[in-house]
Amino acid sequence: MPIVVNLDVMMAKRKMSLNELSEKVGLTLSNLSILKTGKARAIRFNTLEAICEALDCQPGDLLEYAE
Repeated sequence: MPIVVNLDVMMAKRKMSLNELSEKVGLTLSNLSILKTGKARAIRFNTLEAICEALDCQPGDLLEYAE
């Protein structure tokens, strides 16, 4: 898939665990894990907004296009 999800990179930069992000965003660990591993096929804008708010980042910090 040409869209790469850099959630793990941003979590490492912010020193935030998956459990902590899950609590802040209100998503289950399994849904965040699917997103983190790049297995997600879609993401809702309100979910992306909540993750960006929790990690203090921009959507472009999380998503990258790679050919």
